[in-house]
Amino acid sequence: MWTHRSWSGRFLPHPLPAHERLRAYAGWCDAVEGNTTFYATPARETVASWAEQTGPAFRFLPKLPKAVTHEHRLTGGEAALRAFLHAMEPLGPRADALWVQLPGSFGPGDVPDLDRFLRTLPDTHRYAVEVRHPAFFTEPGAVRALEATLHRHGAEWVPFDTTAFFRTPPTSDAEREAWTRKPRLPLRTRALTDRPIVRYLGRDDPARTVEGWQQWLDVVTGWLREGRSPTVFVHTPDNADAPELARRFHDQVRERVPGLAPLPEPEPVGPATLF
Repeated sequence: MWTHRSWSGRFLPHPLPAHERLRAYAGWCDAVEGNTTFYATPARETVASWAEQTGPAFRFLPKLPKAVTHEHRLTGGEAALRAFLHAMEPLGPRADALWVQLPGSFGPGDVPDLDRFLRTLPDTHRYAVEVRHPAFFTEPGAVRALEATLHRHGAEWVPFDTTAFFRTPPTSDAEREAWTRKPRLPLRTRALTDRPIVRYLGRDDPARTVEGWQQWLDVVTGWLREGRSPTVFVHTPDNADAPELARRFHDQVRERVPGLAPLPEPEPVGPATLF
């Protein structure tokens, strides 16, 4: 997302026209997870406006439609896939990877379907795959089979780290809702490509979110020193402080890797004052 009700007047100017919100968000962060494309493919003209609001180094990681990944489970939905690929074309190189998020029921026995599906995709894009079946995290044979398939197609495995979130019971309404919806899976920190992607879910308490990402500071620092270019998305159940938390994570990584470029400086939200 690049807009949130609680961000208005804090991270984004208020009022702000819809066609300016992404531009304002891009002053805080240099990547966005395209979750809305999972639910509906936007018009090509809308995507073109996204490109116009962002610089050439901004990264979009849009998710394939659920009609392809969940309803047809990669074995159909060709029309929906064609419409999605056509709509995403205006992003050009800003589309850092197209995201294949698979349902929790998509298990080791379905890996051949994933292999066939990735084989049909155009080589004009990079691809990233998120799986949620427990066997991919606990059974060595399933891990090897999935990694081999992803290696074959140059695709990345996206871990969704919820370990910090599930460490203690929820304490807010947003956390209680997320408690019933988010996957509870073991931690994975292995990168397969030069552009690893991480989804991290913390808590609504910023201090606990920061505490929970300490292990990722080590992992991401190691990736950067290996010459990789990771993208890390920081979530909380209410996402109220997400842009600020993302910048804090980036700053902590820069303390360890001083050569890492800083994030852009966001524009002032309110009017300039003398005091």
